[in-house]
Parts: sequence; structure tokens; C-alpha cells
Amino acid sequence: MKSFKELGLSQDFLKVLEEIHFKEPSEIQERVIPLALAGKDVIGESATGSGKTLAFGAPIIEKIKHGEGLRALVLAPTRELAEQVAKSIKVFARHHNLRIVSVYGGVSINPQIHDLGRADVAVGTPGRILDHIERRTINLSKIDFLVLDEADRMLDMGFYKDVTKIVQSCPKKRQTLLFSATISSDIREIARAYMNHPTEVAVESYVDSSKLEQVFYEVSSKEKFSLLVHLLGEENSKLVMVFCNTKRNARFIGNNLRRYGLDAMALHGDLSQAKRNQIIEHFHKSEKFILVCTDVAARGLDIKNVSHVYNYDSPKTSTDYIHRVGRTARAGKEGKAITILSERDFTNFRKVLMDPSLKVQKITVPEFKKIMVNMSGGDDEGESRGRYGGRGRGYGGSRGYSGGRSGGRGYERSGRNFGRGRDRGNSEDRYGDRNNSRRGYGAHRSSRRRF
Repeated sequence: MKSFKELGLSQDFLKVLEEIHFKEPSEIQERVIPLALAGKDVIGESATGSGKTLAFGAPIIEKIKHGEGLRALVLAPTRELAEQVAKSIKVFARHHNLRIVSVYGGVSINPQIHDLGRADVAVGTPGRILDHIERRTINLSKIDFLVLDEADRMLDMGFYKDVTKIVQSCPKKRQTLLFSATISSDIREIARAYMNHPTEVAVESYVDSSKLEQVFYEVSSKEKFSLLVHLLGEENSKLVMVFCNTKRNARFIGNNLRRYGLDAMALHGDLSQAKRNQIIEHFHKSEKFILVCTDVAARGLDIKNVSHVYNYDSPKTSTDYIHRVGRTARAGKEGKAITILSERDFTNFRKVLMDPSLKVQKITVPEFKKIMVNMSGGDDEGESRGRYGGRGRGYGGSRGYSGGRSGGRGYERSGRNFGRGRDRGNSEDRYGDRNNSRRGYGAHRSSRRRF
């Protein structure tokens, strides 16, 4: 492996890396930085946490000067990632006197207009950048560097047209760096249309089984939350991430964990930006904390020292599974990934296990106490709005949480036959029936139910 000095970085930049204790480059940094410093367009295929920000931040910092206008634009899919990338670039640029600004929605646009007038580097989400373009409050005519970070997630979130409009607003003579966990046909189309003979760099995403213990449990949907609470109490956990497939699930789990005295918060798209920032800041400062989140909300967050990752809902693919569990067992530390399955998860988890590189062990379910959950569905500001559920049959009912008749007949009777359930309720919105948002979660007269 090469040293940072061998990558062609300046003494000022090497000084910063020494100050922040970056000792050796990651694979994506080692391969991308020399190409980017040489002026090449690059497509980098790598997952969150691989060190992409330094890979594209270093060439930007090394090649632009302060006071020449906005010279670099970084597009990111979420507000949290935009803020995080901007903060990281500011750290890397501490000896280069550059102005780096973050630009995203959910906050007042007026301070951003002022900051963009003096910025050298802008990091923003597609929607708000496009808003500035339409208002003519951002000048992209001098852009030398365009970075598309987490490009696959931006397209998954429906930003294809926004991204292409922004790219078309930048000068044709520029350097473009694109980073994505997966390279889809849409991403290749963008590369063909807007990149200049890009060099592809692929960094394999994998799980280090020597450091990460991976297990799964099988329980009925009625017992899922109770088992989660039991495991959170029994495991020697510190910082914990609990992944759900929907923001409704994340909100429900976060609220009920707090009701049992656990320091937990849910991170999802319905929160105000101030609340999202508060949650992330609290997570970074805590020694023991539970962050309940969706893949979209967590994507791009560089969260260190996570001891445990829980899949409350099974991810849909092995790639999603690897991205989730890769949050722990980092930097040579050990970690544990726990997946809690009920009948609605079998279809998805079968797809995960098709990856031969994954070694996930089935564990016998321990004895645990069935606990009560609040079914009123209050939101994260402490208000009960009754958002969740269909016909009021409750979280674990046959028409409640699973989104339909689950049909896990063999599973519920014997607890042995993984995957025999018919899994008719495996839908995105799992609280209630098909029109779950029309009736409140607490539509039933009883707001609490044994789980």
C-alpha cells in the first residue's frame, strides 16, 4: 500500500492528515487521488465508509484557489450527507483558506444566497441546488470540479432529472468524479453523456467475518419488538443502529424504545433539519445510544464506534445487508450484526443469504418477557397523531402490522421451518392494510397491546 505522500499530495495537505491522525490511505483514496490530481474523470464504485470524501476532497483542495469564484460543486442525496461532506472538506482544507458551504432544503435559503456569493466549494442536495439555479443565486459558470456522491442513492430518490439539469448547467470543460455503491444503467447513461472518458475504479464491498459476528433469530411478528428490547438489554452494546425498511417503522420503534427508558431516537425524512442535526450530534457525543433509521436516512452518515447493528426489517438484497452491517466492525474493531426475522421477512432474507460470502448463523431464541407497546403512534415531537395502522387490529394482528394475511402457517406452529410462510404481507407500508394511512394507528379503542 502506498503512503499519502506517494499519492502526490502537497506538504500542507500532508500536514493536515498528520494532525487528524490519518496514517495510510484507504483503497479508494489510493486509487482515485492520483487519477483526480492528473485531471482524469473517475467513476468510483465503493460503499459508504470507504473514504470517498477524502478521495474527491483532496484533489479539489489541491487544485483550486480562494477568491476565484465557485470552482467546485459536490452533489449529495441527503441533507445530512451534504452537511457532513462540507464539514469534512473544511477540516481537510484548514491550511488552504477555502470557503466551503453546504446548501440543502429544510432551512432558510437567504443565508445560503449570501454564502454562495463568496464560496469556493459548494456541497448541496439536488433539489436546493436546482432551486438556486432557477433563482439565479448560484453561479456555475466557473465550475472546474463536479462531484456526484452516492449517485445511486440520488437516482433511487428520484433525482435523475434534477441531477442532469444541474450537470447541464455546469461548463462542459470540467472534471467530473462520480461515486456510487452500485453502477446501474442510469448511472452509465449519465457517465456516457456527461463524463470525458472516465476511468473506472471498483473497490470490493465485503464483510470481514473475522471481526463481525452475524446472527439471526426467528420469531412471530407479535414478539419481534419484545425480542429487540430483550437483546438490547442483554447485549453489551454501546452505540447501536436499528434499521427499518420504512419511516413508519423507524418512528414506531424509536418512540416505544424511549417509553421503556432507552436512549433512542428515530431518524427519517419527516423530521425538521434542526431535529435531524440534533439527533446526529447526540449520537456522535454519546457512549450509549440507539439510532433507529431507514436506509435512506442513514445513507452517507459516517458514524464511528457502532458496536451493534440490528436489522429489525430484513434488507431486500445482500448489497443492502452489507451496507447496513458494515456500519460496525470498522477500523479493526469487532462488532455484531443481529437480524430479527418474522414471517414477512423470509422472502427478502432468502435473497440476502444467496450471497455465498455472508456467514450468518441462526441462533435459538432465548426466553424473553412479552412487553406492552403503545399503539397510539405519537410522532417524534411527542404528539399523538394516529398515523399508523389500518383497521385497528394492532401491531401483530393478522391484518395489522404485516399489511395483509401473513400466512406463516408452518413457521408459527413449529418455529423450525424458515421460509415456509406465504408472506403475503411483504409490502413497503407494513402498518395496517392497503390504505394504512387513512385510519390512525390507534383506531382501535385499546391503545396498548401485549407484544
